Amino acid sequence: MKHVDIIEVMTKEEYVGREVTVCGWVRTARDSKTMAFIELNDGTSLKHIQLVVDKETFGKADEMSNFTKLGSSLKVVGTVVPSAVAQDGGVEINVSDIELLGPCPEDYPLQKKRTNLETLRTMPHLRVRTNTFNAVFRVRSVLAAAIHEYFQDRHYVYVNTPLITGSDCEGAGEMFKVTTQSFEDAAKYKTADEYYADDFFGKSAGLSVSGQLEGEVAAMAFGKIYTFGPSFRAENSNTTRHVAEFWHVEPEVAFAELPDIIEMAEDMIKYITKAVMERCPAELDFFEKFFEKGLREKLTNVIESDFEVLDYTKAIEILEKADADFKYPVSWGCDLQTEHERYITEEVFKKPVFVTNYPKEIKSFYMKQNPDGKTVAATDLLVPGIGEIIGCSEREADYDKLLEAMNVRGMNLDDYNDYIDLRKFGSVPHSGFGLGFERMLMYVTGVQNIRDVILFPRTVGSIR
Repeated sequence: MKHVDIIEVMTKEEYVGREVTVCGWVRTARDSKTMAFIELNDGTSLKHIQLVVDKETFGKADEMSNFTKLGSSLKVVGTVVPSAVAQDGGVEINVSDIELLGPCPEDYPLQKKRTNLETLRTMPHLRVRTNTFNAVFRVRSVLAAAIHEYFQDRHYVYVNTPLITGSDCEGAGEMFKVTTQSFEDAAKYKTADEYYADDFFGKSAGLSVSGQLEGEVAAMAFGKIYTFGPSFRAENSNTTRHVAEFWHVEPEVAFAELPDIIEMAEDMIKYITKAVMERCPAELDFFEKFFEKGLREKLTNVIESDFEVLDYTKAIEILEKADADFKYPVSWGCDLQTEHERYITEEVFKKPVFVTNYPKEIKSFYMKQNPDGKTVAATDLLVPGIGEIIGCSEREADYDKLLEAMNVRGMNLDDYNDYIDLRKFGSVPHSGFGLGFERMLMYVTGVQNIRDVILFPRTVGSIR
């Protein structure tokens, strides 16, 4: 149906004094004997537009109770006029006609002005109508666009890597299995190999935990590529930072060593953070008010600071000397926990930190081995308030060293023949990283739970 987006009405002076048709959902309403005021939102703006109804001249005054029910959808015709009460010079609509598109009963769950986030998680199909999720997903959209802009403007090729794979990128085995075999037929097979031999692909398959391995293939042809899509991890974790399905940004760059990819990662983080600050002022005002005091100051600090680069060994020394009661003990060779990462970023450096050169035993097989024989050319970007937000490394380009790392881990080399071939045919130094998109979104909004920045979060024991 023909109508004007509410954001257009509110931001363009050309509509003042003109009759317009708008559509949307009722967010709040006040009804008196002679006047009614309805706040309407169509999703194009965080802010609602006020509808003013003079019941003495309005031809459908007897239907007003239907028009003012929260959640109802309306088509409204009226004249745009300067707001009589808004201090920011906004506008409102003097209504001449309303059509009820979709009625909403009294048991509509979103009756309260503020419902806690835990309750809203039980109704993901409705929570997007609240101000919080309106703001979250508006920022999510801008953040995604900024990521594409960053890479496209720098000659990266956008590639779509497979979601179904026959190999585990991380080598950790935390994959969702993909099968067409029925449960009833399983008993007739003596081994897993026999079972999967009759499956759709003739072998075991799963949902991809990362597009990196295929991304490296593309980088060996196009030089600079990036992927941006979903990843799946069957990790039995119920923390505020983990979901089973999340979105992943993964660039791979040929002819790039670890310092090069660190520089690029910092530049990208600053670019997309600045984009959100410039394009989402109303949303950031909302998050600063209700979620994180000092949010703008934090993001400004990210843009203006030089990120710290800290060797893992030095990080362990700092943590061992720290006057802090850590739940997880610290020693060289341990994997840093969130509490350690936050201490380093929030208490010591007060800005983002790249921790580099991790012990090879706690990192993945594909990472370049350093000359010391103990560490790999890897880094994690840690940010205040979240912890790790990027995992990054130079990839092992040496054929023999890659095979050695895979054999030590007992990996089935046949599953990685294509990947291994890259080290035989014109191998080059190359690097890449993975950015957890939802974690970045948490960082720029101040929202503390990853379940609240994704449309339908998939977690252990919960899917709808």
